[in-house]
Amino acid sequence: MKLGLIGCGKMGRALLEGALTAGIVEAQDVYITSRTEKTRQSVAKELGVNPLASNTELASIVDVAYLCTKPNVSKIVLLELAETPESLDNTLIISAVAGLKLEAMESILPDSARVVRCMPNTPSLIGKGAAAYSTGSNTSDLDASTTGKLLGSVGSVIEVDESLMDSVTGVSGSGPAYVYTFIESLADAGVLKGLPRAQALELATQTVLGAASMVAETGLHPALLRDMVTSPGGTTITALKALEDHGFRSATIAAVEAATEKSKELGRN
Repeated sequence: MKLGLIGCGKMGRALLEGALTAGIVEAQDVYITSRTEKTRQSVAKELGVNPLASNTELASIVDVAYLCTKPNVSKIVLLELAETPESLDNTLIISAVAGLKLEAMESILPDSARVVRCMPNTPSLIGKGAAAYSTGSNTSDLDASTTGKLLGSVGSVIEVDESLMDSVTGVSGSGPAYVYTFIESLADAGVLKGLPRAQALELATQTVLGAASMVAETGLHPALLRDMVTSPGGTTITALKALEDHGFRSATIAAVEAATEKSKELGRN
């Protein structure tokens, strides 16, 4: 497989490095573009891949091209690619651009263009990502399998109907920020109650990591695992009541709703 990357930001690099580490593609078969020559030369030197100045040249060479630009740049790139439709004859485009719909991509690109929309998240940087993808009208089962393999190289991956992609953004795309805020708050509470900052942060981080691993590895519902920690009249049920009294659950749901609506808004622009 020959793989391309349009846009060398953190997410694009994470997806690329995941494919390289997993052995899905070799460095000599990877081609990258970036808005600045300095960036593409730097990434090319670090990873041993091939830098190109032209997005259309990249598309004409590779089998799969990740589109990982900023939302305000993505349509410019798509219009550029559309000017040379023959460059896309054998190329699958996988977009990780927030809010960019399949319909919008297909309306710009040639009628036969094969496109996929995906939403990874930042833990992909350490191979612990959660991603979802939706396929366009011209994609094949092989295209879906290829997408799943590539995204799976940086974490877990699911295929969803595109109507759910904005919800994916709200849950897992933006979700790491909610978890970081919770870890910070948990550590702050420990400091308030006398723990040294470093120890409080270590305890909070490992507690979240361990609890998430319990859900993932046991397959048990979070409510059941929570009940296993919650003794009648004990400290945990008292703490859970305090969380409910302060709107913890409703605040989390509101955050996901807000991020979902923002993603829809980006898709309308």
